[in-house]
Amino acid sequence: MQETIVLAGRDLEILRPRDSEALLDEQAFEHEEFLPYWAELWPSGVALARRVAARALHGARTLELGCGLALPSMAAMLAGGRALATDWSPGAIELARENAERNGIALDVLRCSWEEPEAILADAPWDLVLGADLLYEQRNADALLALLPRLAGERTEIWIADPGRPVAGRFLERAGTSFAVDSTPDAALPQGALHRLRARRR
Repeated sequence: MQETIVLAGRDLEILRPRDSEALLDEQAFEHEEFLPYWAELWPSGVALARRVAARALHGARTLELGCGLALPSMAAMLAGGRALATDWSPGAIELARENAERNGIALDVLRCSWEEPEAILADAPWDLVLGADLLYEQRNADALLALLPRLAGERTEIWIADPGRPVAGRFLERAGTSFAVDSTPDAALPQGALHRLRARRR
């Protein structure tokens, strides 16, 4: 199915699977608990994309983690950034590429898991790291806490949009040991916020 999202004065046509449950891979779920969260256009992704689109990125090297349909990455491109959209799912990467092409956006995409992040670490530190609704399970929060300091430099900004999932509070508390955390409410996320993380000055 197709949805239209307005970003930076443009109508973006976003394709997504009509039935995400039909994408369940029983073997993958049994062994890895991988569910097709990427197939939904989540409010956090829309909120993050709108916030990114309103900013002038001036060529900032931007990395999106768990990109799903890659709306925040496309927003970064429209805002003048150079974005790489990444996800563990081949299906997500294929659809992210297709959505970018449908909208005339030259977006780079890459299949990459947080447990084997060598491909994205090779280009670290990134200027901007984006993530929308990544904290739906504790194991995701743990992997992200281990990965983010390796992706960031002194001037890196990390933007994570979260709808208020139970894991988020503990994640932010632990992230605060490495990063300065600033949380901004967003009307689209009544129980959550946009969290901006920056390396603590030494």
